[in-house]
Amino acid sequence: MGQRSLDIAATGMQAQQTYVDVTSQNLANINTTAYKLQRPEFSDLLYQNQRAVGSNSSDNGTIVPTGIQLGTGVRLVAIDRNMSQGTLQQTSAPLDMAIQGRGFFQVTLPDGSTAYTRAGGFQVGPDGSIVTADGFQLTPTITIPQNATSISIDQSGEVSATIPLQTTPQILGQIQTVNFINEAGLQAGGNNLFTETAASASPIIGTPGLDGFGTLIQGFLETSNVNPVTELTNLIKAQRVYEMNAKVVTASDQMLQALNQSV
Repeated sequence: MGQRSLDIAATGMQAQQTYVDVTSQNLANINTTAYKLQRPEFSDLLYQNQRAVGSNSSDNGTIVPTGIQLGTGVRLVAIDRNMSQGTLQQTSAPLDMAIQGRGFFQVTLPDGSTAYTRAGGFQVGPDGSIVTADGFQLTPTITIPQNATSISIDQSGEVSATIPLQTTPQILGQIQTVNFINEAGLQAGGNNLFTETAASASPIIGTPGLDGFGTLIQGFLETSNVNPVTELTNLIKAQRVYEMNAKVVTASDQMLQALNQSV
């Protein structure tokens, strides 16, 4: 019996350690642009049936109403990502863009593959193209003229620039965003980038503001959707549960010691 409780408590301690790890990740990224909150999910482990529920308890057909099932602990089954919108913070930088509503920007990685992000802190690359802070090009590619005096991006993603000696702004291109059937199924790759998986399904490309796609807000960035008060509360809860499981380990050890001394 002591060995069983030791094993169960060990799974509980491992689960709470994971909870603390995930919570610390959330808190570490509280100021990361467009960071999405993570939350671990657990399930109970298999049960050992010492008396099956619904089995016959006599030759007359009487049924066991509850039975005896002994649990074996807890395990991590998933770490979900909350894709809800963070608040929008004004920066006034002309190439900072926030998506208000659903959608992701498309960027091209050095290997030619496409990644997706909601972190809209873009800059101008050496060739004039709009790029991320790591130099990955925004897709479709839009090039800013060297002599442009101002850049305007409307809510539908149309990019235009004011050019000296021209009476009307020059249209430079159209930003397209993508949606996914299951946003939480995207694979996080660091650098605020996601890649598609079989769980997320293929991206649906569209124009901001149309057919369920969020609008673009120039001069703003989306902040993290982490609530620090909630995360600190969760951290305290996880610590207390860890301590309770540690006490079970201590109690089980004492029981085994008593058993060994009596033999």
